Amino acid sequence: MDRLSLERRQVWIYLAAIVGGLVLGSVAPGIGPRFEALLWPVLAALLYTTFVQVPLLHVRDAFRDGRFVLAILLGNFVFIPLLVWLALQFLPDDPALRLGVLLVLLVPCTDWFITFTQLGRGSTARAIAVTPLNLLLQLLLLPAYLWLMLPAADFSAALKTEEMLPAALVLIGLPLVAAVLTERWIEARPERTVWRERLGWWPVPLLAVVVFLIAGAQVGTVLDAGPVLLTVLPVFVGFLLVAALLARSLSHWLRLPLDAGRTLAFSLGTRNSFVVLPFALALPAGWETTVVVIVFQSLVELFGMVFYLWWLPRHLFILPGDETAISRRIPKQ
Repeated sequence: MDRLSLERRQVWIYLAAIVGGLVLGSVAPGIGPRFEALLWPVLAALLYTTFVQVPLLHVRDAFRDGRFVLAILLGNFVFIPLLVWLALQFLPDDPALRLGVLLVLLVPCTDWFITFTQLGRGSTARAIAVTPLNLLLQLLLLPAYLWLMLPAADFSAALKTEEMLPAALVLIGLPLVAAVLTERWIEARPERTVWRERLGWWPVPLLAVVVFLIAGAQVGTVLDAGPVLLTVLPVFVGFLLVAALLARSLSHWLRLPLDAGRTLAFSLGTRNSFVVLPFALALPAGWETTVVVIVFQSLVELFGMVFYLWWLPRHLFILPGDETAISRRIPKQ
C-alpha cells in the first residue's frame, strides 16, 4: 500500500478507531484516565508530523499567485467567519456546543486539504504554497474571532488564559518549532528529503489513535451527546455545500483557473480539527461536549470530501478534457 491509498481509506480507519474506542471504554470504564494521559503525547506527535509536511519556511511562495491568495484570504478569513456567525444563530444556546462549532469551523485545514486537492485534480502546488499562510493566520486570528462571536461570560469562563496558554505553547508551539527545525535540517541536504516522506505516513495512523483515545476516554460524553450531534449535523453538512458554492463564486469573480478553483473549494470545505483539539481538551470540566463536536465535524467533513470528489468535477469545476465532461455531452441512447 502506498501513502495515497492509505489516505483514501482514512475515513474508514477513523470510524473503526472511534467504534473500537467506544467499545473498549464501555467494557472497561476505568481506562479513561490512562487514555487521557496517553492522548497528550500522541496529539503532540500528530501535530509535529503534520506540521513537517507544511512548508513553513516558504510562506512567501504563496504570494506568487496574487488572485488565488486573495481568494483564499477572503474565503477563509472573511466570508467563512461570517457564514459561521450566521450558522451560530440557528444553534441551541449551549456554550460548549457553540464553542466546538466555532473552534472547528473557523480554522482552515493544513493536512488532508492537500490530499483531497490532489485526488480532486486541483493544483497541488498552489495548495502546498498557501498552507503555511493558512496555518499562521488562523493561529493569529482565532482568538479574535472567538472574542467577537462568543458572549463575554462564555469567553471568560471557557478560555482561561492561565489554562489555555500552556496548552497552546506545549501542544502547538513546541511541535511547530520542532517542525521548523526539522524542515531546516531536511533542506540542508538533498538526501534528507526522504525523511519528510517517511514522516508523511504518520498523520493518518496517529489521528486514528487520537480519536480512539478520545472515544475511549469520553465514552459517556459521546453517548450522551447523540441529540447534540444531530443538532449540529445540518450545520456541518450545510457548511460543506455553501463553502463549495462560495469557492465557485470567488473563482468566477477573480477569474481563477479551474484547477485553482477546485483547490479553493477544498480549502474552504476542510477544517483544521486536530489543531484546535488541544484547546478543547484544555477546557475546564463541563465543556467536554466541545471535544465531541470537533471530532464529529471531522468525520462529517471526511464523508463530505468524498462527495466533493464526485460533485466538484461534474458540476462546479469541469476541466476541459475530463471524462466526466465528455460523458455529459454524449446524448443518452
